[in-house]
Amino acid sequence: MRNASPLELHRLEVPAPQHLPFAIGTFDSIGPLSRAAFPHRHTFHEIVHVTAGTGEHVIDLHRWPITPPNLGILAAGQVHHWGRAHGVQGRVLLLEDAFLLDHPRDRELLRRLATERPWHTPTAETAAQISALLDEMLSEFRARRPGMASILRAYLHILLTRTARAYDRDPRPVAPSADTLGERFLRLLDHPDTTAGLTVSQAATRLGVTPGHLADAVKDATGRTPGELLRGARTLEVQRLLVGTDLTVAAIARTVGFHDPAYFCRFFRRETGTTPGRFRDRSPTAS
Repeated sequence: MRNASPLELHRLEVPAPQHLPFAIGTFDSIGPLSRAAFPHRHTFHEIVHVTAGTGEHVIDLHRWPITPPNLGILAAGQVHHWGRAHGVQGRVLLLEDAFLLDHPRDRELLRRLATERPWHTPTAETAAQISALLDEMLSEFRARRPGMASILRAYLHILLTRTARAYDRDPRPVAPSADTLGERFLRLLDHPDTTAGLTVSQAATRLGVTPGHLADAVKDATGRTPGELLRGARTLEVQRLLVGTDLTVAAIARTVGFHDPAYFCRFFRRETGTTPGRFRDRSPTAS
């Protein structure tokens, strides 16, 4: 059944996140929330390598069957849970954006993989490479020797690049610069408060530019307008709340910044072609 409360937001809990906002371990060592059966989201990115188990991994309304070996890549802000999962084993890698501040291309590649296809069933050759890389990362993380962070970043770069290559994705991010305005706008969409009625003008103010400059930059980077992307993010958040919580439609409307329930329903129908109630009724529950 669905949770009776809004979606939980999990933060990275490591001994010194300001020094190394990163962790890797097994599902067991990371803890029970690594197999959480209720919809939730993170402030950090997560990569899972599943080597055993059954069930499904639900990521932003899409249900991916567990057919080991699998590789899952989730960006901060995405909602996920494990459905009817039994015996799930493997490796779990957690990291914040700060871990990749000096590797912005890897940061954007991770986000792109998570958005385009967050669940992979690698070939035997790729699976063996992934397993070896994660074993090396786990060994390095546990040893805590000088230069550990640099080595971990290098291994992560290899992991992301090989994953992109294996699934016919260009391992190079589309944007050529280290941190473009378009990329910074897209990162705003990771945060739940973006769905609470943020306007293009407010987004531009938050990013320190004019609305016109923001529109040009986002259009160049994505082919879409900031308004379209904000509406898409807001709609996705509504869908997450309809499927992952027991909040009423009126409560969900207030959560995402609509004060008029009737207008909220018109907005949702225009964006999805159906009403909030029908969308909820037709969607599988979390259990």
